[in-house]
Amino acid sequence: MFSLENADQKLKALDAFILEQDAKEDALISILHKAQELFGYLPSELQLYVARKLNIPASKVYGVVSFYSYFSQEKRGKYTVNICMGTACFVKGVEKVMHAFSEQLDIKSGNTTPDGLFTLKDVRCIGACGLAPVVMINDKVFGHVTENDVSRIIDDYKNMEGSEG
Repeated sequence: MFSLENADQKLKALDAFILEQDAKEDALISILHKAQELFGYLPSELQLYVARKLNIPASKVYGVVSFYSYFSQEKRGKYTVNICMGTACFVKGVEKVMHAFSEQLDIKSGNTTPDGLFTLKDVRCIGACGLAPVVMINDKVFGHVTENDVSRIIDDYKNMEGSEG
């Protein structure tokens, strides 16, 4: 359960950013990006906080958050695995890639692994159709992915965790 309690440092950073934007409603998307960067996601309590700071209806904040797929209202893993399900990727066999990620992470699309490391999502189009099938993990794009690549990709991210710890 999310709580704004014990989030003093993050809230101070968010408040400072809101002030830099002159607390203007037209900076809402930038402010939401900053809030998600700080907190990892945008739960309803945080959306309400932003709405109060900008003196706008909470429904307006919710409308923006729910419209843009970049924003998440639920806690995500450290690595968000976006599987492109657009037409080009579909024709090139992305279903097998999705199945491989789902099997190897032992989660379905929309879920997060119990260790909080990976969230698996299917998205409509990443915009890299010439590289189909495409997988995007956070900001890194992987092109021409096959089900045989999935283990290596997952292992690479798990190994990064081992070297950071």
